[in-house]
Amino acid sequence: MERRDFIKIAGGTFLAGSAIAYACRFLTASNLDGLIVENLMTGKKYGMVIDLTKCIPGCTACIEACRTENNVTYVNDERWDIHWLRKVTIENKLTPEVGRKEVLLLCNHCDKPPCAQVCPVQATYKRHDGIVIVDHHRCIGCRYCVIACPYNARMFNFKDSEEWPNTDHPKRSHGVAEACTLCAHRLDVGRMPACVEACQKVGAGAIVVGDLNDPDSEISEIVARRAVKRIKEDLGTEPKVHYIGL
Repeated sequence: MERRDFIKIAGGTFLAGSAIAYACRFLTASNLDGLIVENLMTGKKYGMVIDLTKCIPGCTACIEACRTENNVTYVNDERWDIHWLRKVTIENKLTPEVGRKEVLLLCNHCDKPPCAQVCPVQATYKRHDGIVIVDHHRCIGCRYCVIACPYNARMFNFKDSEEWPNTDHPKRSHGVAEACTLCAHRLDVGRMPACVEACQKVGAGAIVVGDLNDPDSEISEIVARRAVKRIKEDLGTEPKVHYIGL
């Protein structure tokens, strides 16, 4: 084979491979029904259960653990501070006898995430295990995902943080959107998310994270046997955060 022919064949193979890889990434990130089959029963699908009957009023152990683990630090200005986990007080006006409740809110890691569907550069995508992630190297800061999220769980990082409590994890950068990742970096090595460990340490045990595709997992048994609810599940986003006592 002549050198010129070899270069033509090698170049064509490289371009074809690159095009296929890009197309596969695009389809996966766009979550197009019928084209990519994700979260098969043979794979994992992570979800969370929050038992509000066990959650200690006023406790912020899970929130502080999340901030430390993921370097989500305060900049001491409510305009710029971001919250991957936050507690809010809600009141059900339809059933006032229930009273006010403290509810822990975070990214719901939807099976059909609106944030991924509106992202123009596929920076937001759903992993094979169901966790919704933002690729900060691709994010252009347009904030479409922030607007599209029906749970108000997407934050935009306007400011760099001077603090870096967990040097084993990347420092937060300004100019990108972000949200709870279910501590995917910990799950990938067999550890529980920081919020789960912190909740267990204070003796509450109100947060459970596990594989919804495993019928023998703790989370699957809870979802099957307990009266769980999901926030705004009527929107069809298929959120994977379930609540007890909501």
